Amino acid sequence: MTESPTDQFDIVILGGGSGGYAAALRGAELGKSVALVEKDKLGGTCLHRGCVPTKALLHVGEVADNAKEGGTFGLDIDVKGVDVPQMLGFKDKVIGRLYKGLQGLVKSRKVEYVEGFGRLTGPKTITVETENGTRTLTGENIVLASGSYSKSLPGLELGGRVLDSEAALRLPEIPKNPIILGGGVIGVEFASVWKSLGAESVTIVEGLPHLAANEDESLSKALERAFKKRGIAFSLGIFFEKCEQTDTGVKVTLADGTVYEGDYLLVAVGRGPSTKDLGYEEQGIEMDRGFVLANKETLETNVPGVFAVGDIVPGLQLAHRGFQQGIFVAERIAGLNPAPIIESGIPRVTYCEPQLGSVGLSEKQAKEEFGDEGVETYEYGLGGNGKSQILGTTGFVKLVREKDGPVVGVHMIGTNMSEQIGEAQLIVNWEAYPEDVASLIHAHPTQNEALGEAHLALAGKPLHAHA
Repeated sequence: MTESPTDQFDIVILGGGSGGYAAALRGAELGKSVALVEKDKLGGTCLHRGCVPTKALLHVGEVADNAKEGGTFGLDIDVKGVDVPQMLGFKDKVIGRLYKGLQGLVKSRKVEYVEGFGRLTGPKTITVETENGTRTLTGENIVLASGSYSKSLPGLELGGRVLDSEAALRLPEIPKNPIILGGGVIGVEFASVWKSLGAESVTIVEGLPHLAANEDESLSKALERAFKKRGIAFSLGIFFEKCEQTDTGVKVTLADGTVYEGDYLLVAVGRGPSTKDLGYEEQGIEMDRGFVLANKETLETNVPGVFAVGDIVPGLQLAHRGFQQGIFVAERIAGLNPAPIIESGIPRVTYCEPQLGSVGLSEKQAKEEFGDEGVETYEYGLGGNGKSQILGTTGFVKLVREKDGPVVGVHMIGTNMSEQIGEAQLIVNWEAYPEDVASLIHAHPTQNEALGEAHLALAGKPLHAHA
């Protein structure tokens, strides 16, 4: 291979996922010359193997659940089965349309898109192995956005009937009795969709005391009650020990000797940072267990002019976090002064049934910050919400506020309640008081009214709620 002349840019970005392409588009929009390096497909894990495809399948599951409940409303409809190839085709069409649109955006902004395996080879250079040879890109600023990968546990090899989430999205059948290792976002979403699509039994194994353990405990407990009602089983507080697999199934043993048997094991124990063999440490970038340590205020690493965004930076591994961080870094490089991204203010959504939506501090976190006597909470049950009654969902909106101060956390559970996360994040990030939100008009009949009612109650004037 021959080496081409060095290319010079204002910004060179390693990784074309949510964080990387957002930095590229915003940087180009601000008049900077930008090169974007990606070894796989533009859009990264979220578009091709994560957020978008899982939500497409969850939508299919939602339609199936609605059809099954049709008799309740006097409709003579039924789900006779799932055409898995057609379902996967639907998923792939959604991805394809978004992928094509994203490619068009990058091209229209005149971003230099470089396909190939890139490594950081100097504080200002990324060297890319492309089909046509080696290309060295020099950037006045470097943005590291190399994303994450599906983790496993020591001694637990993926393959055969032991799947990670990416393999599960390609599975040509609906599992009959899958076991899911991990009760976080990925685990509960797959449990939900497989149950909706006809799995006879689904079992989640979680070593922590709760499902969705990063959420406010009230949400976790409500999700566990809802899953029991749906027939989704789970084991909590006992760690995984080993898995044995045959041609037809798996046998999972826990630390206390409990054994579960199923046809597949989905390993959903989180995602690790994709930083190995990319030259970061060799160039002196400070790391911790594979993560890139970036300044929380600026997202700049200890190497001047080198920034990091997305899943490789410690914190919430969410596509929209990486996306916003990419915009933030591009604006800083361009000389603007964007507000720092506060981790607790990032909205969090889990798309199982029932859905979880949260932003801000949990009750426990708020009490740690303000003291037990410095926190007020209120739960508004969806039983008093007309639209929720029509949808047949239970659940609630929980508000956490600093005593006599602003709302610092909003936590919601129920069918479609993820759609309320927009107003919830404005309430928390704009430090609204309950009285501020109580004075706003929430359209009737909508689930959005539940947010209004919760704030009315916390402001001392409950209407469709008991005082």
